[in-house]
Amino acid sequence: MEIINENSSTIIPADIPVSVVGLGLMGCSITTCLLIAGHSVVAVAPLSIDLETAENRIRQHLVQSFEQEICSKQADYYLKKLTITEDYNLLKDTRLVIECTLEDITIKKQIYQNIENIVDDSTIITSNTSAIPISLLQQETRIPSRFLGLHWAEPSHTTRFLEIICGDKTDQEKAEWLYKLSHYWSKEPTLVRKDIRGFITNRLMYALYREAFHLVENGYASVDDVDRACRNDAGYWMTLVGCFRWMDLTGIPAYHAVIKDLFPTLHNGTEIPKLINDIVNTGGKGILNGNGFYNYTPEEARLWRETFEEFSYDIRRLALKYPVDIVTKKLEEEKK
Repeated sequence: MEIINENSSTIIPADIPVSVVGLGLMGCSITTCLLIAGHSVVAVAPLSIDLETAENRIRQHLVQSFEQEICSKQADYYLKKLTITEDYNLLKDTRLVIECTLEDITIKKQIYQNIENIVDDSTIITSNTSAIPISLLQQETRIPSRFLGLHWAEPSHTTRFLEIICGDKTDQEKAEWLYKLSHYWSKEPTLVRKDIRGFITNRLMYALYREAFHLVENGYASVDDVDRACRNDAGYWMTLVGCFRWMDLTGIPAYHAVIKDLFPTLHNGTEIPKLINDIVNTGGKGILNGNGFYNYTPEEARLWRETFEEFSYDIRRLALKYPVDIVTKKLEEEKK
């Protein structure tokens, strides 16, 4: 097996066989992203039930991606490079494995053992965990230096988001190689060089969630009010810029003045909010069963799923008009 050269400036996805272990919703969209990028993919289903649904999910993603001009060929072209299996032995020649299973260290430990029993010692192994520290997961592997986090966003084949997370023992050259490779997946990746629980985006988002629960539970606003505020303020500009660029654009001194008085009043509780506790304890799963922060009829739930899919393609088209280096490109054009 050819060993990965992390220092190589030439990356050809078609020459890099990859694998996804775990074929739930996100595992299927990650697989779709990798196929579109040109990889051959071995997709392992730890749960037999996923064998029944995975190929159809991936096919539907590919069909929609062709219709939305994300990919240039019909679904069958990409599916020829896909193997769906329960057999870990088929991971033998893979150069990158993406684990995408339940957020349970015991389950992940067994998965890593299954993977490491088969793959070459040079194969990079990653986890799509959204919160478990990578340094903690590294302890469950035989070769911690080749283990990293790859935190994707759903739907993975349309979003620009990807976090590449180093653990305490990660080989930095492997992280840099993954950073280069991920650009071929149509990502604008973030390299998290120092491990922290929740990484970047979840630490930001859960700070927002905590304050949102506080506002609702203490009678300052309704669930709908909070959602409307999120959509029409931060939701308006965040596809273009992040929080620091936004402060640059709108005047740093104003934020400096507000921070002194506002920060001390923000909620910093560590308990699970009663609002979400009550929903979970009564079996609520959101649109999956119609019981969440809102209630849904089956028809409403279906339409929300379809609307989110439609939106994901629309927002992708808008986002591609404004890449992270948009101003650099405009300056280059002006110099011509």
